[in-house]
Order: sequence, then structure tokens, then C-alpha cells
Amino acid sequence: MDMQQAGQRAEEILDDTMEVIQPSVKWVRGVAMVSPCSTNLNEPTGTTTVVRSRNILTVVSERRRGELLKMVQRHWEKRGAKDFDVHSDEKMPRIRATTADGLTVTLDVGYAGNVYIRAAFGCAQDSAMTYPEGTPGQPGGPEEPERIPHEHSPYWSATGS
Repeated sequence: MDMQQAGQRAEEILDDTMEVIQPSVKWVRGVAMVSPCSTNLNEPTGTTTVVRSRNILTVVSERRRGELLKMVQRHWEKRGAKDFDVHSDEKMPRIRATTADGLTVTLDVGYAGNVYIRAAFGCAQDSAMTYPEGTPGQPGGPEEPERIPHEHSPYWSATGS
């Protein structure tokens, strides 16, 4: 897989994941990252790790976080992901898995309750790469992505019983 293919596949996985979250949440694209791969002697390999992400701007209450993680995990399982690593921390839970085509997918809850989902492909063959419109740090996109949730949902933001 080359960098363009890895970026496109990551975007497909992320879009598919966001669609399965119901009720829907408001989200924005996160920063697209690339990192050159190298040997143990720090020599270039002609490959680059490609990372794409989504930041969920809907406030997801502590009460609803487990439900969100289970919903996404079930979806990824149905899509053939495997090797799940589940970190069940009450404040900052995380799930990570590997897709059938080798991407690592992760859903993390950050310290401020911010939820983000990433898809990454390690060491894709170097190539030219394009980015979707609105990608932070890319032409036409914002300089910095929104990261802190501020949208309220009757369902996802609920704190009562």
C-alpha cells in the first residue's frame, strides 16, 4: 500500500465508523500526520506511517462512554478487525484493533473527556498524497483542529440515570 492508498483507506474507515455512531455525534477532522519510517540505524526505508483522525465535538458523558466504545468495537469486529486491546480505565478508556488490511484503529477518551478516533497504516510506500477538504494544517483547512467537546446531545451528554 502506498501513502495515498493508506490515507484514502484510513478516511474510509473513519467515515464508516462515524456513520455507525447513533444517535449521531458532531465531529471534525483531526490533524493528518505522517512520520518517516527508518531502520534501527536511523536510515530511511522509503516508507512512511500515515495517520488520519476524527475529533468528536459532542460531549460524551462518563455514563455513556462505555456504550460508545462497545458500539464502535462491535462495528469494527463486524468489519473484520482483530487483535483488540481494550483499556477499561474509568476516566480515559481506549480500544485499539487491527483491520484485515493492516491499519491500526483506535478510539481514545482523553483527560478532558475529548473523544478521538484514529486510523493509521505503518510504513506505507512513499508516494504523493492528497488530503480531504477541511483537513487541519492543509490548504483550505483550519490551522488547528477543534479538540474539546462543546456540543450537547440529549443522549450522549446525559449524566442522570
